Amino acid sequence: MSEENATQAADVARDYYNTRDVDGFYARIWGGEDIHTGIYDHHREAVGLASRRTVERIADLVADDLGPGRSLLDLGAGYGGAARYLARRFGCRITALNISRLQNERHRALNAEQGFAGLIEVVTGSFDDIPAADGQFDVVWSQEALCHSGDRALTLGEAVRVLAPGGRLVFTDLMAAEGARPAALRPLCDRLRVKDLATAGFYRERLTGLGLTEVRFEDLGAHLPVHYRRLTEELELTGPELTGVISEEYLNSLRENLPLWAKACDDGLLSWGIFHARKP
Repeated sequence: MSEENATQAADVARDYYNTRDVDGFYARIWGGEDIHTGIYDHHREAVGLASRRTVERIADLVADDLGPGRSLLDLGAGYGGAARYLARRFGCRITALNISRLQNERHRALNAEQGFAGLIEVVTGSFDDIPAADGQFDVVWSQEALCHSGDRALTLGEAVRVLAPGGRLVFTDLMAAEGARPAALRPLCDRLRVKDLATAGFYRERLTGLGLTEVRFEDLGAHLPVHYRRLTEELELTGPELTGVISEEYLNSLRENLPLWAKACDDGLLSWGIFHARKP
């Protein structure tokens, strides 16, 4: 993909996440804290609890790389739930890079309320052109953000560029299953406003090609159908409270689209899990 494609994808993602409808959905249905795919103990668990468990699982993988005086870059930081958890647990300094002005405003407000403004710097920008020096961070972290990149190879290259020697790259992403037909994924990609989804094989190949070592992938795809069913259930339970927060048109689109994601999981079209690797 070209630099132009990457720029166009960033513009699309910015417009998408800056809408009041999308902001309302993530804030009210997804919890407004950890707006990422959850790891579920059971099929009725709250979305927010399962999403926080994902953050905890990823944090365990980089625990030896973080602490006071260490630095972490969160790519696509959303409302900053992961950043605040990491700051609280490790006392590390965090740069939270995110493209949505609305999400960043909420992120800064929550940081101030919870006493983390001094540890977390919220930066509005694109992860295709990271405003940071080479080798600046001990850990680069991302959750379900790379799917929005118009050039994932470029984004991974930027992530590795700003990672210090010996540092750890860790991320999750919503991915296509190996061999999934692009036509079958088209409705889902349209929902996300992306051209396509990467595969685990693509990420593994790119990470190795960038010279990273200890490349690992923890396949957690079994949690995807549970996650989308729980979101669908929460939408129906919360729906009456969303009048005036989310437009009826967007609510109707959610009611149509969320079950499509659950079915795609059942049909074996999607993959999800945790990648982690180290820079020599």
